[in-house]
Amino acid sequence: MEQSRTILVTGFPGFIAGRLVDRLAAEDARFYLLVQPAFVEAAMRSIETIALRSEVGLENFALVEGDITKPDLGIYGEDLTTIRGEVTDVFHLAAVYDLAVAKDLAEAVNVRGTENVNEFVRSLPNLRRYNYVSTCYVAGCRTGHILESELVHAAGFRNNYEETKYLAELSVEKMKGEMPLTIFRPSVVVGDSRTGETAKYDGIYYLIQYLRKSPKLLRLFNVGNKQVRVNLVPVDFVVEGIAVLSNDENAVGKTIALADPNPLATADIFNCITRELCGKDSAFILPASLTEKMLMLPISPPISGLPHSAVPYFFLPQTYDTSVADELLSKHRIGCPGFAEYVAKLLAFVDRHPKL
Repeated sequence: MEQSRTILVTGFPGFIAGRLVDRLAAEDARFYLLVQPAFVEAAMRSIETIALRSEVGLENFALVEGDITKPDLGIYGEDLTTIRGEVTDVFHLAAVYDLAVAKDLAEAVNVRGTENVNEFVRSLPNLRRYNYVSTCYVAGCRTGHILESELVHAAGFRNNYEETKYLAELSVEKMKGEMPLTIFRPSVVVGDSRTGETAKYDGIYYLIQYLRKSPKLLRLFNVGNKQVRVNLVPVDFVVEGIAVLSNDENAVGKTIALADPNPLATADIFNCITRELCGKDSAFILPASLTEKMLMLPISPPISGLPHSAVPYFFLPQTYDTSVADELLSKHRIGCPGFAEYVAKLLAFVDRHPKL
C-alpha cells in the first residue's frame, strides 16, 4: 500500500496550484497550503470546492498564512514545528508570473523566496520529494534547440521574470545531490484542453482577443511567421504531469520540460484561431521583421491588445527538447495534446467569459 503523503504547497490558490491540489487530493493525503494573508478568503472558497468535488474531508486541508520572502516562510511557533515534522512532499509554485514585473519584486519573490523555500526543505526530516516548478523560459535569449539538461548560459534575458526564474532554478539545481527533487519547466500554459477554463487572459489570449474583434477582416494579414514556434501547453497536461511524476522514483534528480514536443509556428497558431472563428485561414503572411516593428510601436498595444513585454516571444527562434519528459510520461500514458485539438475549447470559454 502506498505510503500516505503530507504535502506542503506554495502559491495556493493560484491557477496551477489550485488545480494541482485538486488532482492530488485523496483520502490518504493531507495538505498544508501556504497562503498570503490577502488570499485567505479565496483560498477557503477554493478548498471548499475541492473538498466537495473530491469527496475529501475539509480536515485534510490546512491553510497556513505565510510568505516565502520571510525566513521559515513566515510560519511561527507550534505551526512551524508541526509542519516541519509532518511534511513529506513539497510543491513550490509561488512566484511572480509577470513579464513586466519590476526587478526588486521579482528578486524578492522569485529568487530570495525560492532560496527560503530551499532552506525550509532542507530542514524537513521526513522529506520524500521536493518538486520545484520553474519555466522553459529560463533559457532567456538563447536560440535553437534547448535540452532539459541545459541551464547555465550567458545569452541574457528579455525581462526580469526570466532572469529571476533562472537564478531561482540555479539555486534549486545545486540541491540535486542533497535530496530527492524534481524540477518541472512548463512552457506557455493556456486553459484546460477539455473545458477551456483559464484564470487569466495573457500570452496567446492577446492574439485570440485581437482576432475576436473582427475575425473576417483581421484574419487577412497573418501577424505570425513560419520561422518561430510558440510552445503552448494546456493546464491539465501540466498538472497531470507534475502530479504523476512527483510520485515516480524515475523522476528524481531530473529536470522535465512540460512542453509540446510538436509546437506550431506562430503563423499556424494564427490560422488555427481564424479557422475556428470564421472558417478561413489568413490571406497574407507579413514579413516577420515588419510585424515585429509594427507591434513595438507606441500605438500598437491599444490596437492589438498585445503589450510590448509579450512581443519578443513571437519572434525568438527557440525550441525545447522534451526527451526526458516524453520517456517518463509515456509510461503513464500521458501526452501533450496539440493546440489544434483544443483551440475550439479555449475560444468557447473566452466567448462565454469575455472578461475575467
